[in-house]
Amino acid sequence: MKQSLFIARLRGYVRIHIRGRDCERLIQPLVKDGFSIWDITQTQDGKLELNILIKDFFRLRPLLKRTGCRVHVLSRHGLPFFMEKVSRRKVFFIGLIASVIALYVLTSLVWKISVDGNDRITEAEILEAASKQGIHQFQWKFRLPKAEVLSKGIQAQLPGAAWVGVDIRGTHITIKVVEATVPDKKPLSSPRNMVASKSALVTEIQSKKGRPIVKPNAYVRKGDVLISGVIGDEQNNQMVVADGTVKGVVWYTSHIEVPLSKQYRVYTGEAETRNYVVIGSKALQVSGYGKLPYTHYETIPARKSLAWRSWSLPLGWLHEKIMEVHVIEEPVEAALAKKTGLEQARAKLLKAAGESARLVGEKILHEKTENGKIYIDVHFEVEENIAVEQPIVIQGE
Repeated sequence: MKQSLFIARLRGYVRIHIRGRDCERLIQPLVKDGFSIWDITQTQDGKLELNILIKDFFRLRPLLKRTGCRVHVLSRHGLPFFMEKVSRRKVFFIGLIASVIALYVLTSLVWKISVDGNDRITEAEILEAASKQGIHQFQWKFRLPKAEVLSKGIQAQLPGAAWVGVDIRGTHITIKVVEATVPDKKPLSSPRNMVASKSALVTEIQSKKGRPIVKPNAYVRKGDVLISGVIGDEQNNQMVVADGTVKGVVWYTSHIEVPLSKQYRVYTGEAETRNYVVIGSKALQVSGYGKLPYTHYETIPARKSLAWRSWSLPLGWLHEKIMEVHVIEEPVEAALAKKTGLEQARAKLLKAAGESARLVGEKILHEKTENGKIYIDVHFEVEENIAVEQPIVIQGE
């Protein structure tokens, strides 16, 4: 009697080899007694091979004794034998199932959120708006609405955004922002003066609009009016937005400290390595334990993450190479240290004064060497633009 292969695999069956004198005489009693057998073949030496269910295999013994035949199991098939293998390897299969579950859980979480296309809108504002829609680290992806719904929700909270797109790929969510065009600011229209931002000696006046109040070589204090926004006389006058450039010499005193030695860091060739398993933002050290034998060292990290197609998995490893370095200290001549300090002071001063500033005078007030450093007090004269805008306050307003 032939069994359905699917049912046979569920119940379990074996492929057996029957040998003995006139073993083919077994076929008729097997069929008569309701044995489930199929795929019967006879070998060249007169032996039989056939498939038989497990429950019927154990009923063969009386027939075998009666006919004097012997049986040998060639192969085992079906669910009972598979479950027997599983029971012998419980730890392996439990670990395999746990790994599959862990991989599913890790790939179902949001591990990374990035923002692209923003300029005026800060990343913190975008991430805050996304968080209100449920987008944050370690969020289950299946709990998130569709990308179109998320995009509309984030855009509704960002008035400065013309369009927001949400792209979910694997464990990484990218929020793309197109900012709305902001019209250029209109020029100032309220009346105002140009006043001195610092006390200085005026050297040059270029008035584009308004009435110049001071002349070259005049000393002005901070807040003095340089170009007035009121033009005309007492009877006939008009207030305008004063505009122009007023340059003046400003005095600065800088205190300079320069060390008389220079340090270099060089590799010795000695190195240690450490390895970590990385899960998300956490790292578990797996090698390179113990205290480092180096006083000075540099760490060179190299991280790799697992990826499958376009999916970036939150799993990977980190390799750190720790290189020993020696700190070498070399003396610096006082003249060179002094020159370097003055150059740095000039560059810093001119950068703070503006693009049009230039150094017109320099005088060393005090200089001394103490505790491995050279100390210099320098008086600088810098010509720079000193004019800034100040609204004209009208009485009664």
